[in-house]
Amino acid sequence: MRIYYKFSLLLLFACILSCKENPKSEQVSEKKYVSEKESAEVPKTWVDGRVNKAKDRLGKSEAGRIVWNAMEAHGGLSQWYSNGPLSFRFDYQPLNGKTARDSYQTLDTWSNKAVHSSIADSTAQFGWTGEKAWVKVKDSTAFGYDTKFWALTPFYFLGQPFVLNGEGVNLEMLPEVTYKEQKQDVVKVTFEAGTGDAPDDYYVLYFGKESHKLGAIRYIVSYPEYFKDGGHAPEKFMEVLGENNVEGILFPTNYKTHWLTKDEKPGEYITKIQVSNVAFEDDLPKYFFDVPKDAKILNDY
Repeated sequence: MRIYYKFSLLLLFACILSCKENPKSEQVSEKKYVSEKESAEVPKTWVDGRVNKAKDRLGKSEAGRIVWNAMEAHGGLSQWYSNGPLSFRFDYQPLNGKTARDSYQTLDTWSNKAVHSSIADSTAQFGWTGEKAWVKVKDSTAFGYDTKFWALTPFYFLGQPFVLNGEGVNLEMLPEVTYKEQKQDVVKVTFEAGTGDAPDDYYVLYFGKESHKLGAIRYIVSYPEYFKDGGHAPEKFMEVLGENNVEGILFPTNYKTHWLTKDEKPGEYITKIQVSNVAFEDDLPKYFFDVPKDAKILNDY
């Protein structure tokens, strides 16, 4: 009896620790059998077709080949799609006192659908269905930022370079640079009109010439809701730091964002970002990304 009692206490203690370490259980439902027709995971034949098209498209330019090599260095586009939907916590902390953004989120890497849950209250959620932005909250102050803009923004950083394989993405080679004493291939990414909510955004990506891995991201924000008369924010320089291998795909563990100086170097350190709880959820049902009951559909700007 004493042995059983001690074992029970140990088991209870382990469960408490587990809950503290992974509090996102309410965002992703308990694992259970989901049939192929009900699953959010896509068939292998679809993955193979999309990967082959991407390889062919990217192989037609030097910039495209650089990006393809980067995808391979980070685990491969086939592995990326085969792993299923991606979940992670993205903790965005501005150092100037502006609004922090910290949520658990699950993304359909195939069709760019998203569901976010608040860290403070897992019942407070927002997301993107591929067509509609929505929010579900008890308190209108639960999210002190534009949830439509933020629904896919973290994914477009964490998903680099894999998110660059689709239509509407333009790639241009820029002169190589030396960053952290390593030569870098530099690729500028722009988007065709009608691609996403902010087609005037651009990225300038630094890929290690030998490793082919992503080391830094320069970017602007041109979201029309923020810049109603056009234009964009000053360019930023984001350091890509750390390495976390999750089911064959390499992810950073954190980012440091700076203002870009006139000589295209990282200047004032302005935002700290930590990435954790990264996992692939290969058994999610398709309806996971649907608009929840009682959610509010957000109007277009």
